[in-house]
Amino acid sequence: MAAKVEAVIEKSCLTIGEGPHWDERTQTLLYVDINDGSVHRWSPETGKDEKHKFDTFCSLVVPCKKGGYLVSVGNSVCHFDWDTKKLTTLQTVDEGKETRINDGKCDASGRLWFGTMGLEKTPAVVNKHQGSLFSLEIDGSVKKHKEGVSISNGLAWTADNKTMYYIDSIPRKVFGYDFDIKTGTMSNERVVVDLGGEDTIPTLGFPDGMTIDTDGKLWVACFFAGKVFRFDPETGKQIGAIDVPAKRTTSCCFGGKNFDEMYITCSLYGVTEDELKETPLAGSVFRATGLGAKGTPAPVYEG
Repeated sequence: MAAKVEAVIEKSCLTIGEGPHWDERTQTLLYVDINDGSVHRWSPETGKDEKHKFDTFCSLVVPCKKGGYLVSVGNSVCHFDWDTKKLTTLQTVDEGKETRINDGKCDASGRLWFGTMGLEKTPAVVNKHQGSLFSLEIDGSVKKHKEGVSISNGLAWTADNKTMYYIDSIPRKVFGYDFDIKTGTMSNERVVVDLGGEDTIPTLGFPDGMTIDTDGKLWVACFFAGKVFRFDPETGKQIGAIDVPAKRTTSCCFGGKNFDEMYITCSLYGVTEDELKETPLAGSVFRATGLGAKGTPAPVYEG
C-alpha cells in the first residue's frame, strides 16, 4: 500500500524548511525555515502556524524539559522563550569560521547533538570539510566529536542506544557508530548506507534529514530526489520510498497521536521557475500516512 502524501502547511517556508520535531507535550509540529531565520510551531488541531523570526540562520528547534526551546541562531545554540520572545545564547561554536549550524537532535539522555557546515553559495554546493559535529551536554558544556564534515545532517539512534547514525550529505553516506549513552561518545565509524557515485544523484539525490522507526529502519529525506527513502541499516539496502511532490526534500519526523504519521519538510531555496511549475507546493510541509511503520517520541533537552 502506497503512502498518502498531502501538503498540510502550504508554502509556509520561504527558503529551506528543515528540522521537523513533533512536540508530544503540546501536540504541535516544530520546524524551521533556515535562511529566513525563522522557527515555526503548527497545530494540526487549529491549523494555526505561528512563526518567530531571528536575525540570521535558524536550523534547529528542540523543546527543553524545563520549558522553552533550544534553537540555533547562526553558530550559536540558544534558549528561546516563545511567550516572552527572550533569546539567550548558551554556546557558540566554530568562531571565526565561515560556517553555520545545520541540524540537531537530542539523544535519549537529553543531550543535544548538532553539526555545522560551510556556507552555501548555491544549494548543496559548499566549501567542503569545514564543519564539525558537537554535543551540548546537560550541564551546558560543548564537546566536539568529529571534524572535517561538509554538510552535517541527519541523526538517529537505535532503541537500545548502542548505535548512532549520522549523515554527512556531501559524501552521500549514512555512517554508523558504536554509541555509549552514558558518556555520550561515538566510536568505530562505518558506512551503513552508501548512495553511490555521481550517476545516482538524479534518482537518489543527497541524503539530508533522517528518522528511525520502531523496527530500527532508517527513513532518509533525499534532497533533489523528491523522496524519503526507507533503508535497512543492517544490509544498506533501500526497502521503501515515499514520493514527495517537491524535489528538494530536506527532513522528516514521525508524529501524530500514535506516531504513525510522517511530517516532511522541503526547500524553496534556489528553485527555478520550471521546477516550480512542476512542483508548485515546494516550500510546504507534507504529511505522509499509511506508512505501515511508526516512530517513537523524540527526546527533549534535559539541561
